[in-house]
Amino acid sequence: MTTVLEQQTIQDEFKNRMNEDELLNCMRCGFCLPSCPTYITSGYKETHSPRGRIALMKAVVDGLIEPDEDFEKSLNQCLGCRACEPVCPSGVNYGHLLEEARDIINQNKKHSLPVRTVRKVVFDGLFPHPNRMRTVTGLLGFYQRSGLQKVARAAGVMKLFPESLATMERVLPKVPTMREMKNRPEFVPSQGTTTKRVAFFTGCLMDTMFLETNNATMKLLQLAGCEIVIPKDQSCCGALHGHSGEKDGSKELAKQNIKAFEDLNVDYIITNAGGCGAFLVDYDHLLKDDPQWKDRAVDFKNKIKDISQILYEADFHKKVKLQLPYQIITYQDSCHLRNVMKTASAPRELLRAIDGIDFKEMKDADRCCGSAGIYNIVESEMSMQILDYKMEQTKATHATTVVTANPGCLLQMKLGIERENLSDKMRAVHIVDVLLEAVVK
Repeated sequence: MTTVLEQQTIQDEFKNRMNEDELLNCMRCGFCLPSCPTYITSGYKETHSPRGRIALMKAVVDGLIEPDEDFEKSLNQCLGCRACEPVCPSGVNYGHLLEEARDIINQNKKHSLPVRTVRKVVFDGLFPHPNRMRTVTGLLGFYQRSGLQKVARAAGVMKLFPESLATMERVLPKVPTMREMKNRPEFVPSQGTTTKRVAFFTGCLMDTMFLETNNATMKLLQLAGCEIVIPKDQSCCGALHGHSGEKDGSKELAKQNIKAFEDLNVDYIITNAGGCGAFLVDYDHLLKDDPQWKDRAVDFKNKIKDISQILYEADFHKKVKLQLPYQIITYQDSCHLRNVMKTASAPRELLRAIDGIDFKEMKDADRCCGSAGIYNIVESEMSMQILDYKMEQTKATHATTVVTANPGCLLQMKLGIERENLSDKMRAVHIVDVLLEAVVK
């Protein structure tokens, strides 16, 4: 709970830091309401809509309300999916307002000791350090391979955890070994004629827990005629920091990544995680007030491209034979890939090009699945309600394969499949994995 002094400090910071022009840009028209999952799921509560949250931010700036626990709860229950932005006739940059507001709150309130400890470990001690990420992931791999996982399940240890976390433990991918995670080349040649020189943003979770998906990404890029540079000094994209009120940390990570990629002489910087890609293309906004970095951030942003987009533009689906045994495939959009990176048709066209499958569009495929980084952990109840709706639409397609383009979405859809007891009838898979699976050898 914030004290009176903390609330006053937060209110002063809102007046100093919030972009009032952006707040006033919201016309209160309500076009955002049908696109907002929390507004719909909450029973159409105005304070759980983009329009309502902007009104609350403006009221704090004007001193009409205090930034109390209810105000903070409203902001925290936002998924940050940014589905409101493409439908906004005024072009309000809601995501930027939300991140600024969260940063002001988190930097000016005193968290409890357990919360401070967790935030310190996660934001300062873990994600900015690739070696530590590999170590922690390696411990998870040991848990899976050593028999401890079977013992823990048999002893009922997982029943001590919330249901969603216990289920998540069952759907985690098989983690690679430490040796596999450290065996990352810095250059991979193309197969055949080289048409593009690209750099690959490997990410943190993607290059540890989802290492095989990263490997599949590079194989597809090779087949598309790309030679690939993988800079070793790259780090976490900073999205988790930026979305969680740790803006200074995200800026430092942004600078590290810009420096790692800027002298590589590449056509594009490729990402295969919608959440990472969306934060990478926002580096120009993140560093707009830093004269030493703002232009470098713009140059970096202009080279970011999702794997599905470059494959589509390279006519990969026309040049490479793609075929799978009959199955019904549906696609769940990554919110940030669609709403921020504006990539929606490319992954669908690639999937439709696979011979032997039946592609069926899911109703509300562009609505968030409820993952949203760590949202499904910290706001589990709302997340599971959103996931339940998503699974209703998934089941209506009769799909046997659900494809998405972001690790969080992938785990969330796996979680939904497990919760619905459909693991023997349906699978969730990253788009690059299903495309590589479809390549006719």
